[in-house]
Parts: sequence; structure tokens; C-alpha cells
Amino acid sequence: MKLFFSHFLRLIILLVLVAAGTFILLSFSPVDPIRAYIGNDLLHVPPEQYARIAARWGLDQPLWERFGHWFWRLLQGDMGYSMLFNMPVANVIRERFATSFALLAGAWLLSGVLGVTLGFLAGRFLYRWPDKMICRISYLLSSLPTFWIAMLLLALFAVRWPVLPVCCAWDPGNNAGTALLSERLRHLVLPVCALSLLGMGQIALHTREKIASVMKSEFIRFARAQGDKGWSLLRHQVLRHAITPALCLQFASLGELMGGALLAEKVFAYPGLGQATIDAGLRGDVPLLMGIVLFCTLLVFAGNTISAWLVVVLNRSLERPDAL
Repeated sequence: MKLFFSHFLRLIILLVLVAAGTFILLSFSPVDPIRAYIGNDLLHVPPEQYARIAARWGLDQPLWERFGHWFWRLLQGDMGYSMLFNMPVANVIRERFATSFALLAGAWLLSGVLGVTLGFLAGRFLYRWPDKMICRISYLLSSLPTFWIAMLLLALFAVRWPVLPVCCAWDPGNNAGTALLSERLRHLVLPVCALSLLGMGQIALHTREKIASVMKSEFIRFARAQGDKGWSLLRHQVLRHAITPALCLQFASLGELMGGALLAEKVFAYPGLGQATIDAGLRGDVPLLMGIVLFCTLLVFAGNTISAWLVVVLNRSLERPDAL
């Protein structure tokens, strides 16, 4: 219980600091929300109407006063109203994250499974050609930006060989309520592949290094002396110790995954939370940006907390006598 309250207090402090810092940074943005909202019709808007719009949105108030009003409404459960989508911020985040969740979950699972598998194979054939090939591929994937991988996949499998959709989360003319599951899955393939390659290389390299260090440990020598060897040794002794850092890295990399999703959704015109973030930034929708930043902060904090909890739990299980 004490640990729970400690993490909860850290979360509250983090959210307050992130909210204040984000609000201050957005106040220096060169984007005029009213100009971005009205567009080319700004020339036909008289100064009196411009002032009324600014007063309605609270843009005529000092920075500290605007932040105070926004924060007070947040404490009451009101995240504000999106000027871009003309609906409450909470509704925008809920609808957009429901679309992004399939992309994030698919990429998270695929990168973890492929990364651990490749790291396991590299550790099994340490310093031989499979290990060298996997390491080179992993280093290459770790250095490539997400948008470049996304554009490459798009050019190959949607333009050069048009076997998959070019963009969006469903076919033109459909929406979230009418799109079929098979249709959604087809549109998910390229974004999930692009996003999963972002973290796969790092997980493979971490798993490979952990397997290499475990293979040199005393309990592995003891297991070999008892006749355990080959794939049986790797499966029953090595992998259970090497899987811990891979799992922790997976949960701790949620922030990087969400950053990659922002770029991937832009390339594939995927109507998720990342696309909404970019649109809100370009149009100066401060309430929506603040809500998305706090929501993403909460997810990243949850991932890091789960990662720290897994380290404690898995290390305790490995320290038991029957774990060796």
C-alpha cells in the first residue's frame, strides 16, 4: 500500500509539472488559434468579432489566469472543448485512441515477439553467421526513423505492388461503425509493420546480450554438469532469465512507441490519436493538445511503473531455489 501511494504521489506531481510546462510552451507557439480556425475568411472578420472570439476562448486573459481556469476545470473532470473537432476533448481522445489502440497493441506485440525470437536465435548461435546477420539488421532498424520505414513500406506494398491499402483505417465511404473487421485488419498491416520495426531491433539486441551474459554464469555451468545442454538448456534455464529485461524494455518503451505512432499515422493518414495531435498542433487547439499530452503522460507512466514492478516480481521468482 505504501508503494502504491508513493507511485500515485509521483504521478500527481508529474502531471502537474507536465501540464504547467506544456501550457507555457504552447503560449509561445507562433500559431494563432483564431487565424487557424477561420482560415482565409479572416480578412472578412471585423476586429470586434475577432475580439469576441478571443474572449469566448479565453485568449484575452493573462497566461496564469488561463492556466488556472483550465486546471480548475480539469480537477472537476472537464478537459475542455476542442475547437478543431467541435466536441469535448475527452470524447475526441476516447474516439481517436480507440482507433490507435489496435495499431499500438499490434505493433507492441509484434515487436516483442520478433525481438525476443531474433535475440534468442542470436544468443543461440553466438558469434556465428546468424548472430552477425541479426545484429546487423537490428542495428540498422534501430537507426532508421519511423517515417522512412513507413514510406518505404508504402512505396513497395501499396504503390509498386498494390497488395495493401495506401492509407486510412478503413475503405473510403465507411466509418468506424460500418467498417468490417477484415477491412480494418488490411489497413492495419502496413502501419503495424512500420511501427513494430521501431522497437524490434532494440529488444533483439538486449535479449541477445542478456543470453550471452547468462551463458557465462555459474548456474549454467552447473546445469551443463548435470547433463542439460542444447535447446533444452536454452529453453529451461537461459530464456527464463533473459526474458526479464526484454519484458521490462517492452513496457518502458511505450513512450517511444507512441512517438513513432504519431509519425506512422501521419504517413498512412491513419485517423488515430497521433493524427489528432498533429492537427491540433497545426491549428493551435490548445485544450486538445493539453488533454492528449496528459493522456500520453499517464500511459507512459503506467508503462514505466509496470516495468519496475516486473523487475521486482521476476527477480524474486528467479531467486527461488526451484528457479535454478
